[in-house]
Parts: sequence; C-alpha cells; structure tokens
Amino acid sequence: MDLVPALQEPLKKVVGPATAKVMAEHLGLHTVGDLLHHYPRRYAERGELTRLAELPLDEHVTVVAQVASARILKFNGGRGQRLEVTITDGSGQLQLVFFGRGIHKPHKDLLPGTRAMFAGKASVFNRKMQLAHPAYELLKGDADQSERSAAEAVDSWAGALIPIYPATAKLESWKIAKSIDMVLPSAQEALDPLPPALRDGRGLIPLPEALLKIHRPHTKADIAAARDRLKWDEAFVLQVALARRRFADAQLPAVAREPKEGGLLDAFDAKLPFTLTEGQQKVSKEIFDDLATEHPMHRLLQGEVGSGKTMVALRAMLAVVDAGGQAAMLAPTEVLAQQHHRSITEMMGELAEGGMLGGAEQATKVTLLTGSMGAAARRQALLDLVTGEAGIVIGTHALIEDKVQFHDLGLVVVDEQHRFGVEQRDALRGKGKQPPHLLVMTATPIPRTVAMTVFGDLETSVLDQLPAGRSPIASHVVPAQDKPHFLARAWERVREEVENGHQAYVVCPRIGDSIDEGDDEAAPKKGKKKSAEEKAEEAATAEKRPPLAVLEVAEQLAHGPLQGLKVEVLHGRMQPDDKDAVMRRFAAGETQVLVATTVIEVGVNVPNATAMVIMDADRFGVSQLHQLRGRVGRGSAPGLCLLVTDMPEASPARARLGAVAATLDGFELSRIDLEQRREGDVLGQAQSGVRSSLRMLAVIDDEEIIAEAREEATAVVSRDPDLEHLPELRVALDALLDEEREQYLDKG
Repeated sequence: MDLVPALQEPLKKVVGPATAKVMAEHLGLHTVGDLLHHYPRRYAERGELTRLAELPLDEHVTVVAQVASARILKFNGGRGQRLEVTITDGSGQLQLVFFGRGIHKPHKDLLPGTRAMFAGKASVFNRKMQLAHPAYELLKGDADQSERSAAEAVDSWAGALIPIYPATAKLESWKIAKSIDMVLPSAQEALDPLPPALRDGRGLIPLPEALLKIHRPHTKADIAAARDRLKWDEAFVLQVALARRRFADAQLPAVAREPKEGGLLDAFDAKLPFTLTEGQQKVSKEIFDDLATEHPMHRLLQGEVGSGKTMVALRAMLAVVDAGGQAAMLAPTEVLAQQHHRSITEMMGELAEGGMLGGAEQATKVTLLTGSMGAAARRQALLDLVTGEAGIVIGTHALIEDKVQFHDLGLVVVDEQHRFGVEQRDALRGKGKQPPHLLVMTATPIPRTVAMTVFGDLETSVLDQLPAGRSPIASHVVPAQDKPHFLARAWERVREEVENGHQAYVVCPRIGDSIDEGDDEAAPKKGKKKSAEEKAEEAATAEKRPPLAVLEVAEQLAHGPLQGLKVEVLHGRMQPDDKDAVMRRFAAGETQVLVATTVIEVGVNVPNATAMVIMDADRFGVSQLHQLRGRVGRGSAPGLCLLVTDMPEASPARARLGAVAATLDGFELSRIDLEQRREGDVLGQAQSGVRSSLRMLAVIDDEEIIAEAREEATAVVSRDPDLEHLPELRVALDALLDEEREQYLDKG
C-alpha cells in the first residue's frame, strides 16, 4: 500500500519555489506531509500575551504584545538615527530597535496602543533584553485590506487562538500559517498508523481530525485532543521500530560465555581492597546472566558519575576471558583509552601480565591500540589480538579498522555512548565469528524514559550508589561580570587548595590561537560571512566575545592570579605522547593546575585533584557540566566546583547553572538537560538538532505514554513481526526510519 501522493507532493508546487527553498533549508520541510507535521509551538490568545519576562536569549522568538512607546534617537553626532519601540505584555517590557532607512515604516505602523506579532532574535544590549529589526504583523482587521477583505482579516486575527509556529529569521510564523492553510485540505488523506483496536481502546481521535485541530483549533479542548493523538503516533511508531529491533536481536545466535570457578575473575575479586557495592553486585549478576545465554546481550549500563561503572565492565570482561573469549573496550578519545588502559592494568596488577615473568598463572594480556601508536607497537598489538594472546584490548576507533582481526571476540564494551557513530559499534561487532555480546556505558545518567527511547533496543542496568570513600562536591556559580571580586576569590580558593597539597583543573570551551579551526572540542560552528550592516547591527545588539580559550587563560593565570604555581595545558590537538605525558605529570602531582578543554570530561581519575573552575560555564550543557564536575572529589578530601559566567542574573543560562550548582543528582540534571534540548532528535546521531522526529512528544513529560506505547508495540510485534496485517503502520515506520535512521537503529 503506497502513501497517498497528496502528502508526498513537493512543497514548491504548493507554496512556490522561494518559500519552499527556505522551508527546506531552515526547517527541514520538503513535502506537504512534512509541513502538516510542523506543529504550532504554542497558541496566543487575542486577550493574552506571551510572558516577555521569560524570553530565551539568542533564539528566534515570536511574541504578541502591545506598543507602549516609540521614539527616534540620533547618534554619531546626528548622522545616524535609530527607532526605539518599547512593547509590553503586562509581565515585562521589551525594547525593539530599528536602524537607518529601515525606521520609516515601523515608525508609521507601531503607534502606542497598537498590538502586533513580533519575530526576531532576543539579545542583551546595555544589560537590557531587546529585539533588533524584528519582523512584525499588525493584529488588526484593517492592516492589509488590499490583500484580503477586511472581514477575512478580522476573522483570521480575531480567531480565539493564534497558532505560533517554530519559525526562522527568514520565514515568520504568520507566513508559515498562511502556507499551512494551503495544505490543510490534504490532511483528509493522511494514513492512520495506529491499529484501530488501539485507537478505539484509548479513545483517540482519527489522524486527519487531529491534524486539523492542531493547526486550526477553536478551543483549548481541540488542542488537547489533537496533542494526545499525535503524541501517541510518535511514541508508538518509534517503539514499534525499537521492538522490531529487539525481536530481531533475540533471534541472533551468540556464544554463551559462562564464568568459570577459580579463574581470572575469582583471582581478581580476591585481591580487591574493598567490597563491591550492593548495586555493583546486582548489576554484575544481570550481566553474567545475559552472557550465559546463546543470544547476544544488548545491555545499557548507566549510573551516576563515579558510581564504579568501569569496575563492573571490567569484571564482565574478565568473565568472558575466563570463558575462552576476548573482550574489547571502545573509548571515544585517545586520552580516555590510555586512561582506561592505565587504570585497568593498575587494578589487575600481575593478572594483567599474561605471558610475562612475574605474571600470575591465571593472567591475561591487556593490550592498547590507538591510531597514533608507532608501527612496531601497533604490529605487536595486532598480533596479540589475532593469536588470542591478549584477552582484553582497549582502544579508540583504530580497533574498527579492517586490518584488526580477533581470535575470538566475545564482548564489546562501548564507553560514552553518544560520542560514537553507531557504524563504529557495528563494525566492531562484525569482528566476532558470531555477534559478540554488547555492553554500552554512559558517562552521565539518563532518565528512564530517555533510556527507553534512545536506547530502547537495550536492556538497562542502573548503578545509583556511590562507592564508599567518595567525598561531597560543593558547587557555586561565580557571576564574573556582576561581581568581579567573586572571580578574584575563586583564584584565591584554587591557591588555597594547592597550598593544602591538592591540585586543580581549569576548563575552557576553546583551545585558542589559530588551532581552533575545525576544533574537535566545544568550538561553536562557524556560519556564513556577514555583511557590514549585519556586523554593525550585531555589535549594537550583542556584547558578545569569543569563548575563553585554554592557551590564553593558562598564560594569564601563570602570570597573574596563579603566578608561581606549576600550570600546564591539555587539549585534543596535542600530540598523543604529549597528552599522555601531561596526564602522567598531573596524576603524579608534579603539575598543580591543569588548564584543559573538555578532553578531561570523562574517565580521568586523579583523586588528589579537589578544585575545578569552569570558565564560560554557560557554554556547556548541563550533563557535560555534571560530568566535568565528577573529576573532583574522587578522593577523601571534599571537592569544589566553581562555574564562572558573564551571563546576567535573569538569563536562562544562569538558571541552568544554578540548577547544576544546586544538586549532585545526575538523574535530576539529565532531566533538566533534556528539557532544555528537547528539540534534539532522539533517534538520529545528533545529540540535539533543529528538526526532531519527536515534534509533539516530550520525552520527560510524557513518561506514561512512552511506557504504555512500549508495551503495546512489543505486543504488536510479537504477534506480527513483519507488520503484514498493518500496512499503514509499515508506511509510517518507513517514513520515520528513513534510510540513515534505520541504519542508526540497526547498529544499535
């Protein structure tokens, strides 16, 4: 059964080539069906205004408000002039500015008392929120009578609910609304993916009706009914995709790997200087049970930063070696691969010295393989893998190359899930004679429903206890712009920690110098060249500076507030040997302060480091900050994390930092993070993106729907794995899983 052509019609035939081009480039909309699924972000009522007090900075916003005042100001000795318009919504005020020749029309239109929709980018100038050169559409019936009859104009604006669409600078919300009017009749032809029994059983309205009500509601009840229905569609189709994945995986064969008595694992456990937490024991049991079956394990191991995930993964690897197989651990960066190799060989001691003098009798060999190894070392490592001499290998993407052959790969452990393209996981799994077992570890915890959605094809194990002997971490926001003396005090605190025999990290978003071109760390993406006018306007509207950089900050600290201390730098562009040397000196306590990019985000373990100062902390995501903070407080002395920012007090960025400072609960923070980035396409590799396959479903708020949809989907797939009796669902599934996403899931 084919999808009805009406919904597949290219937009350019309906809305014209110019509008279609903007929709494709900026909103990812290509067909009539895409546009029908571009839902309003919210609805403005004629009598109600958006809360100006809550506008997000640096995002394209649409507001409905009333003009309070307008005045023309001269600058540059009278040569230039600008129009300043203040609009209000009862909760707050917002300044609009227009420059140069662009001021005449708004000056005529925007008289005090006028109501309009305004769209533009919110920025801060002179510590006040403003929109520069916003587009606007007047909310009154006589605004553009030339285009349409007054009655129509009044009608369309006086409709109780005005849909406000996710818009872009090139295409305002009201223009999108006019395009939607052109395609709405096609909604009647939308195919309904929900099995009729499910739809009726849950009292959901048919899809064509839902599309009509979401775009042109008459009442709030219309919106609610449409949202319920559309959320179910998204949750259900996605969960069916994942359920089919799990079903297919359950059919695959694998070699059962049962731990054996008196082997490597028992020898390792016997020499541990501490007992495992209850959580570690419980999760280890779940993993061992999976390894003992003849189908590949697909398990997600997640938990609090510092909850001992590496220990659990290592015990699983040892169990597989005991059973005659090999285990590979895939790390996202060289720094991390080296770090894991170092800590695992230290934890295992003589058990990691297989084939060497002094090695224990049950010992195996632990091999490191990274892209930058010398030829001889690399040859030896490859040989160890193919002969089976190495029971455990730890590496980066280099493990995936064609030349790498294993003797008998039984388990793949992937550290730090979201850094890996799934192709890489897949390539590594392809190296086993039969599919190896798979254990995925995430650095920061993820809420249950997110796990159900993002990693819905994996079973989940959660570690939520911290090992004994970990210290609490105090976190504070340092508002450098509002209170410069706070920043001075921050550097004094770092000095105090060092004087007490401890060490500190200083983290910056950028490397600095000219190295940042294509920087692999947190550098912002570069856009296209800007015109002189745009630059002038930007200078006028935003007091922005580039993010702080490691090389410059290290220089300033060494000659300023931290003079006399031993300061070194670490970033992703250094030679691997240099990175390793810097990390070794820091771990040995020779370096007192390490100024680094986010390369230290994961897995770096220096118990003597107690303080961390994160510069431009507002440039990092919530989970990333939590992850970075997990580098301190790993020993017996309490940790300190200072989040330095220039953002004004009322900004959303400050609220986000406040949330990080207020709690050490990674699950809570990952919820906040997700709410911030919920546009992120949960399915695709992108962590966050403009266009989301989940347009209506909020992974956090709609916990119940997701859990129920998962149950329904599992039942449908077990009855009819190929969906032969549900052709409409198949069509919806194909549309969701366009090729690249299908592969993404496949390689999960």
